[in-house]
Formats: sequence, C-alpha cells, structure tokens
Amino acid sequence: MIEMIEIPANLVRFQLPDAVHARLQELLDRQDQGKELTVAERDEAEGLVELAEFLSLLQLRAQRKPTALS
Repeated sequence: MIEMIEIPANLVRFQLPDAVHARLQELLDRQDQGKELTVAERDEAEGLVELAEFLSLLQLRAQRKPTALS
C-alpha cells in the first residue's frame, strides 16, 4: 500500500546551505581536474549529490499542482 504524504509548499525555496554546496562543488571540481579523491571524500561527494537530487525531487513535487480526479 502506498501512502501519500503532503509536501510543504515552502519547500520549493529550500536549498543546500552555502557551505554544503561549496563543499560539494570543491569535491566535484577536484575530481573534474583529475585529482584523486580519497574513499571518504568520494563517499561524501556521493552522499551530497544524493541529498541534492532528493531535495530537487521534493521541490519538483511541491511545485506540482494537484489535479482533480474525475
């Protein structure tokens, strides 16, 4: 059984904190420059990317207007 949860409308304004975004960007930039990340840094980057993607998904769902059922 799938349960629907209400997503607060103000979630569309939520973003990663600047420091978290900066850290993710730093890790991705280093990787793009061919610098090897440690295992811990790769895990950190993966987790931050997953968090950013999850927040984006929630934001998209919060922006969707519910449709009336016929």
